[in-house]
Amino acid sequence: MSEALRAPAPANRGRERGTGDPRCFAALDLGTNNCRLLIATPTASGFRVVEAYSRIVRLGEGLSQTGRLSDAAMDRALAALKVSAEKVRRRRVVKFRAIATQACRIADNGQAFVNRVANETGVRLQVITPQEEAKLSVTGCLNLLDYRHQAALVVDVGGGSTELSWVDLKAGAPDTPPPVRAWLSVPIGVVTLAERFPEGEAVTDAWFRRMVDHVKDEIAAFRRADPMKPLFEANEAHLVGTSGAITSLAGLHLRLPRYDRNRVDGIWMTRAECEAAAERLLGLTAAERAAQPCIGPDRADLVLAGAAILQAVQELWPCQRVRVADRGLREGILLSLMNERSGRRRRKRRRARAHAS
Repeated sequence: MSEALRAPAPANRGRERGTGDPRCFAALDLGTNNCRLLIATPTASGFRVVEAYSRIVRLGEGLSQTGRLSDAAMDRALAALKVSAEKVRRRRVVKFRAIATQACRIADNGQAFVNRVANETGVRLQVITPQEEAKLSVTGCLNLLDYRHQAALVVDVGGGSTELSWVDLKAGAPDTPPPVRAWLSVPIGVVTLAERFPEGEAVTDAWFRRMVDHVKDEIAAFRRADPMKPLFEANEAHLVGTSGAITSLAGLHLRLPRYDRNRVDGIWMTRAECEAAAERLLGLTAAERAAQPCIGPDRADLVLAGAAILQAVQELWPCQRVRVADRGLREGILLSLMNERSGRRRRKRRRARAHAS
């Protein structure tokens, strides 16, 4: 039975034979803005996605003002979690991990909500630390790192926080993840930034600049990554940006008629192209942003906050290229679960051989 679920509900008796895959793994990420589920089976090169589910729930809506998760936000998240739990049970997942991040970390009633989720859905959420969140984001983006560079900065823009991980691409052993030399979590995400700087009837360059400067003030005080600054200044580094806001920017840049993960995940954007996309957004009203196929009404009020966070990072850690990642925590969790299971199997085989000899 999946470890992140309690005993499955009895409603599964009518499940069609063959629906489940004995090798299915699942990862769920309940963030400040989104609830995301990914179910996959391992392959030689990574994994194959069996089913994916994503729902914008805005769990952290109003949290920065009240310090608590609202009843409406918790109800939205619970509805998405119930759908996710049923998908996990139907697929007969052998290993499942469900995590919660910034909203549940800081809310006064965060633990009470986690307990309610377990009671009502069977999903046992683990509230992870910012450090583990950063580590999982890097793991999920490993295939997008460009080893022709000396370093990379992985930027995971969430709803309630942003994690930054400075990765040394020239160190470490072959076939192992490169070391993270420094990491930082700032309590600013697209939801919290948008709530702190409401756009009003019309957006302006000055309003956008205030958001960028606010984010820069939070990041600039961090000095542990300073030894890697020369690599960025010499154009020996690149960014990896993972978030719905950044993928929306990429879709806008590509002028896609509808969002296409295959077109977006892994593309390179120059710094000038990122700034041009932000400028284009600044020229649109909220209704016009909502009408953009790669943004939609759920992200119309958040995408400029995401663009401001990305620009703040680019100004502090300048480099010419950004790789866009439509992946992150879920993929990091899946890879960790699969590697952990493979490692246990290898250890069992070694012990069996040693015992036989």
